[in-house]
Amino acid sequence: MAERRGWIDPSDRHLSVRRQCALLGLHRSNVYYAAIPESVENLALMRLIDEEYLRHPFLGSRRMVLWLQSQGHVVNRKKVQRLLGIMGLQGIAPGPRTTVRAVGHKVYPYLLRGVEITRPNQVWACDITYVPLPRGYLYLTAVMDWFSRCVLSWKLSNSLDVEFCCEALDEALSYGRPEIFNTDQGSQFTSREFTGRLAAESIAISMDGKGRAIDNVMIERLWRTVKDENIYLKEYATGADCHQGLKAYFTYYCHERPHQGLSNQTPWHAFQTGRTHPR
Repeated sequence: MAERRGWIDPSDRHLSVRRQCALLGLHRSNVYYAAIPESVENLALMRLIDEEYLRHPFLGSRRMVLWLQSQGHVVNRKKVQRLLGIMGLQGIAPGPRTTVRAVGHKVYPYLLRGVEITRPNQVWACDITYVPLPRGYLYLTAVMDWFSRCVLSWKLSNSLDVEFCCEALDEALSYGRPEIFNTDQGSQFTSREFTGRLAAESIAISMDGKGRAIDNVMIERLWRTVKDENIYLKEYATGADCHQGLKAYFTYYCHERPHQGLSNQTPWHAFQTGRTHPR
């Protein structure tokens, strides 16, 4: 186990696995990461689907089937729908049952329509994206300050559970409290565990309209940047490699990478100063 993970030693008598993960900022499920049982063919299709979705997020399952067929892949709509579900993807165009919500979970209204974002900690956003690996895949979540584009926290997991989203939220709250927190209507974000944490901090909860990923456009742009500049260039072989690589990349993204929308300031500088234009 220790060899496979590289940074966690389950046999350590002084520190439990839980404590080691807490010190390293890791989600515990990553310690027990194993390749998710999808065929090599399906994993290749999922990689293609993810890349095409980044380019054209308005594609639904029907048009994704047509695109895959144009690339020489014989695939039916049912299979594409299943793979899209595993990846947590949906077209941004409204349509019937584009978002599957958990029974009994409250869905909150979208609060950002027409709102001008003028300061840090006014609006935070959170989302989940799919990360391909050669023999499986992981899920990445991040909390971003909308004004500065600063990534306040991020976590990797091998399952779409609520725990790693809550861990990302708890870590982000060490930087302050937003007035509004925006997510999609996924079951992780409508869960009582997640919304309860926000309500306990008196944070207004906002959720994208049904079938409208464009409502959370800032973090959708983040995913495209992270994948274009890091994930698809590096092609990580293992979960350990992926974690280490993303850790270095998010440090670069927040503290070193100039952002054109911030007049070439870094996100961290804009978050700290509250200015999108240098004086």
